[in-house]
Amino acid sequence: MRQFLFPSRPMSRGFLLFLHLLLQMGLLVTAALWLLPRTPWFAASDWYLAWPELAAGAGLWLAAAFTLRLLIELCLLPHHLAARAGFAPGDVVTRSFERRPAVHDAQAAWTSEARSVEIEPSVLGSARVTRPAEPLKPQGSI
Repeated sequence: MRQFLFPSRPMSRGFLLFLHLLLQMGLLVTAALWLLPRTPWFAASDWYLAWPELAAGAGLWLAAAFTLRLLIELCLLPHHLAARAGFAPGDVVTRSFERRPAVHDAQAAWTSEARSVEIEPSVLGSARVTRPAEPLKPQGSI
């Protein structure tokens, strides 16, 4: 997976964007050349007879364009991840399996049941408030 997300020599960003533009334009031209002869402007039919085929063609074109965009974004992933400061494949932090909250062993769990707190003067410290709270002032108009 590391080689997939961080290949040693990914394709350049400019080339991928140029390829994306070229393929999207090719899809658009192909869809237009397929759809235009089926419209009532160029065919001897009415809109109510032609719309199902036109809608299906437009939907297929949108699905192909969306799929192509996702594929290009996947190819651009190394560039997106490299742009993040301080991110490397080893930077993933996971929690220890033994010290997770759902462990059902009372000795191994780091969370425990609630304990009662004794309230006596030795437990409570002095307040750290140095000045009283100020009243809330209305903010300026946004």
